[in-house]
Amino acid sequence: MKPVFSKKHPQDPELLTLRSELLEAQGELAQAYRQFDQAVDPELVESCIYQISAVKARCNYLIRAIKERGPQAAAAAQTEGDSVWT
Repeated sequence: MKPVFSKKHPQDPELLTLRSELLEAQGELAQAYRQFDQAVDPELVESCIYQISAVKARCNYLIRAIKERGPQAAAAAQTEGDSVWT
């Protein structure tokens, strides 16, 4: 007898790569915010702001790319994306 709920759909390798990149970018964003919190020199503060902006843009791109892969991926991206900005 076959289990009813054991069917797994093969994972899209590109989707797995995009999710991995998104998790990495989230880590980079957290690091950029930590650096911003520690920065004292105005030039360092400006540099941190640019870094935060760049990583946010990358996260937005990755979330859009994940959403384009399908409705299940969109739900996962939304869940992951919510934690990006906190």
